[in-house]
Amino acid sequence: MPTPLDEYRAHAERWRTQHTKSEQRSRQLGNARLFTGLAAVVIAALAIGAGVLSPWWLLLPLIVFVVLAILHDRADKQRDTALRGTAYYDRALTRMENRWLGKGHQGEAFRDPKHLYADDLDLLGPGSAFELLSTSRTATGDRMLAEWLLAPAPPEIVQARQAAVTELRERLDLREDIALMGEDIRTAIDDQAMKTWGERPAVHFFPAARWIALVLACAAVATFVLFLSQVLSLRPFLGVVLAELIFGLAVRDSVRSVSTLVSTPARELKLVRLLLERLEKEPFQSPRLEQLTHALDVHGITASAEIRRLERSVEYLDSARNQFFRLLAAPLVWIPQFTMAIEKWRQECGPHIGEWVAAVGEFEALCSLATFAYERPDAVFPELVSEPAPLFDGANVRHPLIPRDHAVGNDVKLDAACSLWIVSGSNMSGKSTLLRAVGLNAALAWAGAPVCCASLRVSPLRIGASIRVNDSLADNKSRFYAEISRLRDIVDLARAGQPTLFLLDELLSGTNSHDRRIGAAAVIQGLVERGAIGLVTTHDLALAEITATLGERARNVHFEDHIENGEIHFDYHLRDGVVERSNALELMRAVGLDV
Repeated sequence: MPTPLDEYRAHAERWRTQHTKSEQRSRQLGNARLFTGLAAVVIAALAIGAGVLSPWWLLLPLIVFVVLAILHDRADKQRDTALRGTAYYDRALTRMENRWLGKGHQGEAFRDPKHLYADDLDLLGPGSAFELLSTSRTATGDRMLAEWLLAPAPPEIVQARQAAVTELRERLDLREDIALMGEDIRTAIDDQAMKTWGERPAVHFFPAARWIALVLACAAVATFVLFLSQVLSLRPFLGVVLAELIFGLAVRDSVRSVSTLVSTPARELKLVRLLLERLEKEPFQSPRLEQLTHALDVHGITASAEIRRLERSVEYLDSARNQFFRLLAAPLVWIPQFTMAIEKWRQECGPHIGEWVAAVGEFEALCSLATFAYERPDAVFPELVSEPAPLFDGANVRHPLIPRDHAVGNDVKLDAACSLWIVSGSNMSGKSTLLRAVGLNAALAWAGAPVCCASLRVSPLRIGASIRVNDSLADNKSRFYAEISRLRDIVDLARAGQPTLFLLDELLSGTNSHDRRIGAAAVIQGLVERGAIGLVTTHDLALAEITATLGERARNVHFEDHIENGEIHFDYHLRDGVVERSNALELMRAVGLDV
């Protein structure tokens, strides 16, 4: 079986080859159109100027030019599609080859500095899990993925997502089709804005306005045809036009309200329609995917067909702006008729727009997780354990943002029997990375994604982390105050009876050693006594003595390093006990400080 990397390279090469061919064909057809135009000028000179040829010969270059224009347009579309296909797989290759930092959607709009673990675990922002995972084309897909990462879902929902991701995992062609749909732009479709438009109060037209408009249009056609047939004079037609003017004034405000607001939703719903059409054709087995594709029908009509009906009405409405058709559109009461049709559609289908866009966003979020699962064949789905007591039992737990070839895994088991690990070690030995690996895998597990572990059994957990807490000039808070505020929020989770996983890096490092030791011991013991599980890293070996007061419920582990030829080396493997040496002085000397 080819590896994901091989598949991506093969697809990227296919699209590059197709782009080269279509680019060449586009140039050839463009040159042919130029030559055809020159030939038409020559034939016109011979036919009209010199009188050598019949003017009917001008039809030949005209027909050839029209055919070439159609072929040229197709070639340009094939070239643009090939360019999008190449870009799609180039982006996929950057993820596989660990060149993805700064090249994807970073999810900055969803960042909340007060969130209990998002910044600490690098869930959002540059170089984040979101940037690695997101392949969405809509803002709704991004928002849903962010929400899944930022808050654990109930077990039954996570299991449904796992089944959907498993089914989508190998459907590379489906994900490619979705990525190439529509224009080569990332639309700002958002289900909340679309839902607001669909559920706006109805725009009222006076009773029987639609029927009156239809009768007036038919009367205009009939009287004009009878005038041309010399059966009637022009006066009846002019009378109908006058009635249409009065009708237009009566519905002017309503028409303006509808036509002004529909353009953006109609344009953005086009991509929704394309995605839904593709999903409606795809056979799915997992319950959630089946529900997404078949539970969106309205009155027995598929969602894509309903949206296409709106698109046609908007296209007809826009056609009235054409300067040649405008004169015909006026006596046909064209704009009011299609405006009322659009408003009728909105009243019937508007309440479902939020559901349609949300379904597309959910499917895109699932595709993002499926892409991650496909690109990480070593990743596994966790076993979700429905136990009241917190549990995190992972074998070979690795950091998801570190490439598989460089990530070093460690076994981590936290439960009611042993709920606290004090992690000591020298600088750069892997302490903070371990905390992030545990926290990020727990967040992925309860988002519905596979995790970077050999195996993982995990119960529903509320994560609280204090790893990257900074001061704030805007809020007039020092780093120490920001840290204790975060600790209070984490303790509040445990006090409220929530199953809590705490991840604390260099606890209370912003104060003196005496207060630090007393404060840290109190916080840790309070969390453990309330049933929370977690890890605490420290350079202060005195904090390692906390395990003596907690007995078997706490454990000391550490990372080691060694010096070779004046250079510090790490193996990033956890060992039992407390670290016995520090590398701070060696690191200071290594950067040129006199110590």
